[in-house]
Amino acid sequence: MTDATESTPALEVRGLGHSFGATRALDGVGLTLAPGEFKVLLGLNGAGKTTLFSLITRLYDAGEGEIRVHGRRLADDPTRALKRMGVVFQQPTLDLDLTVRQNLAYHAALHGMARADAAARMEAELTRLGMAERRHQRVRDLNGGHRRRVEIARALLHGPRLLLLDEPTVGLDAPTRADIVDHVHALAADDGIAVLWATHLMDEARQTDGVLVLHQGRKRAEGRLGEVLAAAGATTLAAAFSRLTQEPGA
Repeated sequence: MTDATESTPALEVRGLGHSFGATRALDGVGLTLAPGEFKVLLGLNGAGKTTLFSLITRLYDAGEGEIRVHGRRLADDPTRALKRMGVVFQQPTLDLDLTVRQNLAYHAALHGMARADAAARMEAELTRLGMAERRHQRVRDLNGGHRRRVEIARALLHGPRLLLLDEPTVGLDAPTRADIVDHVHALAADDGIAVLWATHLMDEARQTDGVLVLHQGRKRAEGRLGEVLAAAGATTLAAAFSRLTQEPGA
């Protein structure tokens, strides 16, 4: 297979389905994410966002449908694909008893990074996130916003071209939430990183973002924010989301 080009989608999902027993969590979901694109995956709790992330990151096997990362089928070479992803899960995954630097060093070792390269990347990412002075603090002593910044730094440490974030600002105060949203938008715009940002918070989407509305495991709309608003006949994302997720007869 040839290498991906600049026009190759960073992520393609086709006909993805998944069930937990009799419960249908995802039903025929598809999406396309271009390099440098910031796409908001919008849905209420239980919409299937976390299940989708779990399938893309191979926490679950995808029995239905196909996932491609930079043009390659995920199932054909999952190790290669996962090395090109950075992930921030909804539930915190840092070791609370290790320092910031120790958490990052452990992640770098898992990716086989040389010690000098890892140290340089740690310094660069922590500095960019305003966390360099906290490198020797234990994670347990950090507040929620600082922990999230460390998780984002860790996700970027190995230089991924695809960044997946599942409800990354949940529980954070408004200023911290805005700072993180700004920072990740800049990663997409300035560094060309493809970003899939799952949230239920409407104000985290910007006019230039792609939007995918997921409801009860099904895709209800996908496009630029303005296109989604037009398709729903709405002037705000909250109104569009309400219309797109309204049940028949409601």
